Amino acid sequence: MPEDPVMLMSMVNTQLRDRFPTLERFCKANDMDQEELQKKLAAIDYHYDPEKNQFR
Repeated sequence: MPEDPVMLMSMVNTQLRDRFPTLERFCKANDMDQEELQKKLAAIDYHYDPEKNQFR
């Protein structure tokens, strides 16, 4: 996973759009801690929108 938060957000949103119906499933498939991912992206003011299934 990219260390840079902007690159991480871009990669995650692409995966959510193309492969995963929820953030939870993305995190499970990639063995990631969902809360930690959300904290990293909140640090650059991106928050998960479950209705859109993307960070905005």
